[in-house]
Amino acid sequence: MGNKVEIIAFYLPQFHPMPDNDEWWGKGFTEWTNVGKAKALFKGHNQPRVPADLGYYDLRLPIVREQQVELAKEAGVTAFCYWHYWFGNGKRLMADIFNEVLKTGKPDFPFCLGWANHSWYAKNWNSDGTSTNKLLIEQIYPGIDDEKMHFAFLLKAFKDPRYVKIDNKPFLLIFDPISIPEEYIQNFKRWTEGAGFDGLYLVANITSPSISKKELLARGFDVVTYQRIGGMVSPQLHKLGKVGRGLFKIYQYAKGFILKRPPRMIDYSKYYHSLITEDDQCVDVIPSIVPQWDHTPRSGWNGSLWVNSTPYFFYKHVLEALDAIKNKPQNQQILLLKSWNEWGEGNYMEPDLKNGKGYIEALKKALKKDLE
Repeated sequence: MGNKVEIIAFYLPQFHPMPDNDEWWGKGFTEWTNVGKAKALFKGHNQPRVPADLGYYDLRLPIVREQQVELAKEAGVTAFCYWHYWFGNGKRLMADIFNEVLKTGKPDFPFCLGWANHSWYAKNWNSDGTSTNKLLIEQIYPGIDDEKMHFAFLLKAFKDPRYVKIDNKPFLLIFDPISIPEEYIQNFKRWTEGAGFDGLYLVANITSPSISKKELLARGFDVVTYQRIGGMVSPQLHKLGKVGRGLFKIYQYAKGFILKRPPRMIDYSKYYHSLITEDDQCVDVIPSIVPQWDHTPRSGWNGSLWVNSTPYFFYKHVLEALDAIKNKPQNQQILLLKSWNEWGEGNYMEPDLKNGKGYIEALKKALKKDLE
């Protein structure tokens, strides 16, 4: 880690055909399928999103991955956090891209892994918003043999000189820190030390105020990061209780019906202040910065989305995040960027036809101002 703010961007290793998607959604399905057929749901709705500089790329092409790195460096991103899917007993999905990165040593750009340890359901991908709850693949934790097999894979990545380490501890994020058995946590940490590192830097992803940071730290996580995407899980709404949140949801849907707009819509120009809180100033918290969000290509009318999310407001958001970490020790001045290329969620930094390199320029500008 260098003497500067570290910006670690989540990276989706999809955008290429794979057998499982062919089986579930039809031959050749990728995220671009949902992105390309997205519809504007109201006047002024920024859909469909059309990629600019890189086009509708195929991540199997090494030149595309190199071009992504060049754009990331231009923005000030210092590493990619590749989403890693291990469902138990060696079953992985979307593994080819990271396997290639690890095998070839290219791109020559720092990286780490985020274990997306959650089951896949049909509702996560249905572009019409339907919620069948059909289980596609289940996340399981079979026990010691699986732990050893999984760690053997992780260790190959940890030993790569490009892998992000904090005080010689490999950086590993866990998407669902609640469901993972404590046995996995303790063994992974112990085995990492046994492999010659000073430990494992475990990051817990928190998506709801009901999840306790104190409890996660006690279970063996080093730090947490808060994902405050939906608005519905804000601390204020959480205090209303289950009934209060239910009534608020009814209000949202009634308002959406009257205004003929999706009910789960948030004004980013006002909401971005809620993405960074006093908690993010703590040394055991890594703040998250989020440029934009629109889940409607996947979920249709029921998808959550932000309006008024512009490079200007993202710039202001990043400045607040930088202010939150300025008094932390140098090696803990880290921001997680959600995300580099989640096009199906309208959550990306890559250039598109509307904003060009706007978000890249906004991040670069904020980082430059922080150094003044």
